[in-house]
Amino acid sequence: MEFKQTVKEALAYYVYALVDPRDHKIFYIGKGKDNRVFQHAAATIDEIEQGLKLKTIKDIISEGKQVEYYILRHNLDEKEAYLVESAIIDMLTYYKFNHDNQLTNIVAGHHQWDEGIKSIEEINALYDCPKLEVKAGVYILLVSLNRTYNQTRAKGIYQRFNIYEATRKYWAISPRQAGRVNYVLGVYKGVVRCVIKVKSYKFVDKSDDGTVFKKPRCCFEGEQCLDSIYLNKDVTDYPFGSGGSVRYIF
Repeated sequence: MEFKQTVKEALAYYVYALVDPRDHKIFYIGKGKDNRVFQHAAATIDEIEQGLKLKTIKDIISEGKQVEYYILRHNLDEKEAYLVESAIIDMLTYYKFNHDNQLTNIVAGHHQWDEGIKSIEEINALYDCPKLEVKAGVYILLVSLNRTYNQTRAKGIYQRFNIYEATRKYWAISPRQAGRVNYVLGVYKGVVRCVIKVKSYKFVDKSDDGTVFKKPRCCFEGEQCLDSIYLNKDVTDYPFGSGGSVRYIF
């Protein structure tokens, strides 16, 4: 399936939805131009793509059905398409609105972490936030999200599925220090954007995209605390060193 040239020219950049005909639920939101909307099913046949999206499409085809395609907005430029895609993904995945998210998108919406859906309280906390106050006896690791927070610009090792993944890995710290950390705080522009209560950690020799490290780096596992007292707090009193990406507070 493909669009004729006249249709492609009229569409320009567009945002589209892939829908499962078995339950009429959207399972993927994307952006593109020309015949991008149709390429997912073609990739499934050629076994180029992998993951939950691929499995969903394969299951649909195996039952003798076809993916349903919807163009949500068209005649956009590339920047507008990024914005519309982000807003729709945000609406369909925001945890307070949707408890049974079915989207198979690998990458979260562009700007979802900072400019996405927030309550009024969260907006005020984000842009008029109080200073960080650390409880006695707590060992905290601040990590810089400067290279991962804006996923529209992230490349290679810095591409992450969500802010939890951006905060938990891959940090060049010692095993001794890793064992002392109670909380990992992801920081962007001087504000805590993610809080992880550490349950365990491990060291790896390479990243998920195959990048090999000169020395093993730490990956934390734990609970993302969405109501933490440390979230959306100003940490400009604890600056990272020149070129540094980690800092301890205890």
